[in-house]
Amino acid sequence: MTIDPVALTAALVKCPSVTPEEGGALVLLEDTLRAAGFLCFRVDRGQTPNLFARWGTKGHARSFGFNGHTDVVPVGDAAAWTHGPFSATQKDGWLYGRGATDMKSGVAAFVAAAIDFVTDTPPDGAVILAITGDEEGPGDDGTIALLDWMQANDEAMDVCIVGEPTCPDTIGDMIKIGRRGSMTAQFEVIGKQGHSAYLHKALNPMPAVAMLAHRLSSHVLDTGTDHFDPSTISVTTIDTGNVASNVIPARTRMTVNLRFNDLHTGAGLTDWLRAEADKVAAETGTTINMASRVSGEAFLTPPGALSALVTRAIQQETNQSPALSTTGGTSDARFMRQHCPVVEFGLVGHRMHEVDERVWIQDIHDLKRIYGRVLREYFAG
Repeated sequence: MTIDPVALTAALVKCPSVTPEEGGALVLLEDTLRAAGFLCFRVDRGQTPNLFARWGTKGHARSFGFNGHTDVVPVGDAAAWTHGPFSATQKDGWLYGRGATDMKSGVAAFVAAAIDFVTDTPPDGAVILAITGDEEGPGDDGTIALLDWMQANDEAMDVCIVGEPTCPDTIGDMIKIGRRGSMTAQFEVIGKQGHSAYLHKALNPMPAVAMLAHRLSSHVLDTGTDHFDPSTISVTTIDTGNVASNVIPARTRMTVNLRFNDLHTGAGLTDWLRAEADKVAAETGTTINMASRVSGEAFLTPPGALSALVTRAIQQETNQSPALSTTGGTSDARFMRQHCPVVEFGLVGHRMHEVDERVWIQDIHDLKRIYGRVLREYFAG
């Protein structure tokens, strides 16, 4: 049984699976995988659709896993698209559509590779696919729900590839072996409203928020580590909503986003942010409330057997020597790493989330071949 990954990508792109809608994408994959002998389980939680599929016996001595998502971001202005965002139009070597890059092509490639592999050379082990419909959204009931279900049902992966787009320029030029942590903090600075001509009767929160913004954004958290760039702090918005030039506002709000390496934890940075806010509040007489959310901790899968296996497969199929990187935003690898060693490898990602999102068709074929070689070498080794 041979699966064409381009045809499967096109069929998935035609499913309007904008988070949190399933759009028919997981139904299509479940039907395809069941026909190839995979046991499939829908692991929906809340409003989030998820799919777990396994070929081979549960609890086998060796199991190789893939993780990915079929949900996509909104299309934006549909009229701005050259081809319909769910048309899966193929033209001049490209396949167009929302999710064509991020990441229905990656899912199609590993599904096709897994089916071909277990059909042609049934392995002494298990092949597991964990696919969520909520990676682009909050993520609370997506891959986390799949991992919770796996634990409750004694399902396990020994190693995992997350098929997110990872390559900056050409297929095979980068593997992600970790990701920076990510957190957002929101500050509410409270003063006292008053007339701008009578400063002594008011307490302006604006100087306090400006002071806090400067202290945070000018602070150097670190200079990087062996595998990570320096941690960063970005002030992303300051909102007051004051339309009157002669009124001192009562309060203002500020949001900062931090991307941090493995020298830090979300808890430690939360404590530091709170301490800085308290200092500014004490110096200015304002009250500063803070709320924070850690989207994911920094993690690293040290270079070793898994990254070497994927590197060899890439070299053999593309003649590329991939860089091992931790750059970029967050992905569901931040959840998978709590279960087993994980790396990310997928297609070129620079057109994801754009109007006219598209994928180079030959890259989909190449990615399937790389995944197939990884599976063959893993189970032969």
